[in-house]
Amino acid sequence: MFRSLFFYLRLIVVWYLLVLVATLSVSWIWSGLGSLVQLLGLVVIVFVVIRAHSHLVRVRMIAGKLTSAALASRQRRQIEVPFEADEAFELLDVAIRELPGVERVDSTRNHLQIRATAVYADPYDLIQLGRWNPMRWIVSQRNRILATVNRGDGSSSFSLVCEPCSAPWSDWLQVDDGVNLENIQTIARAVTLGVSSRRRGEQAAAAQTATEKELAIAKLSLLQAQVEPHFLYNTLASAQVLVRSDPAGADAMLGHLIQYLRHSLPRTDRVLSNLGEELERSRAYLEILKIRMGARLNVQIDVPDALLATPLPPMLLQTLVENAIKHGLEPRPGDGTVWIFARRQDGRVAVTVADDGKGFDTQASGTGIGLKNARERLKLIYAGQASLAIAANFPHGVAATINVPEHYSEERTHG
Repeated sequence: MFRSLFFYLRLIVVWYLLVLVATLSVSWIWSGLGSLVQLLGLVVIVFVVIRAHSHLVRVRMIAGKLTSAALASRQRRQIEVPFEADEAFELLDVAIRELPGVERVDSTRNHLQIRATAVYADPYDLIQLGRWNPMRWIVSQRNRILATVNRGDGSSSFSLVCEPCSAPWSDWLQVDDGVNLENIQTIARAVTLGVSSRRRGEQAAAAQTATEKELAIAKLSLLQAQVEPHFLYNTLASAQVLVRSDPAGADAMLGHLIQYLRHSLPRTDRVLSNLGEELERSRAYLEILKIRMGARLNVQIDVPDALLATPLPPMLLQTLVENAIKHGLEPRPGDGTVWIFARRQDGRVAVTVADDGKGFDTQASGTGIGLKNARERLKLIYAGQASLAIAANFPHGVAATINVPEHYSEERTHG
């Protein structure tokens, strides 16, 4: 109550003193004119009281209570946002441009500053009186917005000022009907909503990324399960036959099978293995087939020890070796050779499995389930940084080459 009375008295006293000075000034010229000025001054003071009451009512409606800061025509806020300065500047620029009544916005991105001008929207439609509107001298008709974004460490803040375009001394004579308080609250609310919207977007993107990651891992597991060795039953059946005719051969076959499984089963839940482990798996597989195929199968391996630690998806090398046997050598009469070799160049490693079998007459060039899964796994794991190429092996057979980065962590695979 006291604050409201003081606000009324301040405006009344200032305008009364202004009218008194005007009356005394014209009385020197003509006493009758002084009386007229005094009468007009009293009418103006009545309008001042009306507008002061309007200002108090609107400020109470906007702020919910009357405080010195809320009653002031010049409003200032310091707002913190959890974004970098450039992103905060974009939020603030959009909020100011969407403010009702904004005529011009000057944005200086390099200096992170915004200046804008807004016209006064009279809530009581007295603007229809035009130049005869007696409130034009009591209520500020144009307001400005000044904003500066301040850089921080991982966050930022901005200083926001909403004030009349007139000089500060005019505040003793004018009110703003709470327009600048409303403007600054509107801008702050728009920025808060923008921050919340972006946070929700980030959370949705993070949830989508997590879902995609889980789906990718599940898909990798499915693809890996599809390329698990299908020769187990055949190997055990062959071992059962050899037990009766060649116990030593059966023992050797089971030993290689144990070696194969030792390198296979514990690794099926991992995204990445390494070239050394995969080579041991493929070597055990080929040793089993050498017992089954006899002299028909020859194996040559040339992989430098320095490349054994190269990250490689589990069962990928095995898939290429199985294809070389199944589609290259088994359909061909007589003996054949499988080559496995690896080379390093420019931070990348190329691992090649080649055969001198039937070639493209019987071996599909990347359209079979094994090669299709191999390409899909490379795409999921390496995100386009690895490849699988199939080419003819002169003069006979097919060569399949995996090209991967020499250093690639499983953490990167998981996102």
